[in-house]
Amino acid sequence: MFDAPFAAPVWSHPGHSSWNAPVKGPESVELAIIGGGVQGLSTALHAARAGMSVRVFEAGRVGEGASGLNGGQVIPGLKHNPKWVARHFGDELVAFSASTADKVFDLIRLENLDVPHRRNGWIQAFSTKAAIKGAKARNKQWKALGADVMMLSTDHVEALTGSSIYIGGWLDRRAGTIDPLAFTLELARIASEAGAKVVQNSRVVGLRKQDGTWRLALQSGIEITARSVLVATNAYSDGLVPGLAQTIVPLNSFQIATPPLPDRFDSIMPEERAVSDSRRILVYYRRTRDGRLILGGRGQIGHPKSAGGWAHLERAMAKIFPELAGIGIEKRWFGQVAMTPDHMPRIHEPEKGLIAAIGCNGRGVGLMTALGERLALYARDGDPAALPLAITPIRPLPLHGLRRIGAAAAIAAMTTLDALER
Repeated sequence: MFDAPFAAPVWSHPGHSSWNAPVKGPESVELAIIGGGVQGLSTALHAARAGMSVRVFEAGRVGEGASGLNGGQVIPGLKHNPKWVARHFGDELVAFSASTADKVFDLIRLENLDVPHRRNGWIQAFSTKAAIKGAKARNKQWKALGADVMMLSTDHVEALTGSSIYIGGWLDRRAGTIDPLAFTLELARIASEAGAKVVQNSRVVGLRKQDGTWRLALQSGIEITARSVLVATNAYSDGLVPGLAQTIVPLNSFQIATPPLPDRFDSIMPEERAVSDSRRILVYYRRTRDGRLILGGRGQIGHPKSAGGWAHLERAMAKIFPELAGIGIEKRWFGQVAMTPDHMPRIHEPEKGLIAAIGCNGRGVGLMTALGERLALYARDGDPAALPLAITPIRPLPLHGLRRIGAAAAIAAMTTLDALER
């Protein structure tokens, strides 16, 4: 039987909830954070250390959303090349995006976090000459900025991945992998130790401003007052902030994991680097310290009802690594990611003191860890210069409901094309 939605892999960090601080009655804080994922917890950590009183509200359990269930790839930069980002958003955003992986790995090292990790690079593996041409431009631009990147030949990418289906690749040595559930849980722990109060299973169902103060209504009936509010819900955004959920298209990110692979498969991902390929529907994978292969990609829009919901990933794995056909899948899970039409993040402030940052676009671990530090400064001082990109109005996507239907159709069609290609 397939695993229940949001079920974390059994071999991951066991976690604990000694930091869970239940809400027992009305409270007043300087910063209330709605959402206990990487963005919310990173902001809570830095805001608490900056001297603010902070309360984090997580509607479910910490780590059960995409923050704990993503592919574990920590990739700097954004989806676009740095020259494009600089032209449209400024050099500051380029510099910020280049530092996002540093923020994750520095935090793990400096705080001595109990997070399995490896920082030895990320490979983009290419199946077409057009993809290689685009990568050469990206490689040149990042090299000009001092990044440790390089193009890979056909033989080199085969040696590093163990797969013979690619014709070239690109290596970004700034990147790496982590256990995302362990990282999210450890963020909750150190944020709590810094003075932030984190509560699980506490949904915020109402949000209004009265007499210059924000009032949050909890599902339990308790009301919280706050000077500022950060809505850090990303793909799990609802109607709490009008129009916010309609600015993104939430897509499911599906994951599968094999049992630890026998020694005869040592040629597969021998150096445990993260890999993303250039299919129409992106497939990404990594190998864990105990030898499992974790492979992920987009899937159906709705929640899967059987193991068949992950069958497209099993087919992809067999195409990339034919020797693994029939190896068996030990675990299946998924989380939701927030995609924007231009693949760029957004920061909104529809009313003074109400902040929302949204749109991970596949870069969430590094992006939201780094952004948390800047959001904390902005919440404390109110200076927009603290933010790496400008605050913009909430602009719901036209025909948002139809966009989800269109995304579902596009995913189905492109998955079929990928499966047919040899």
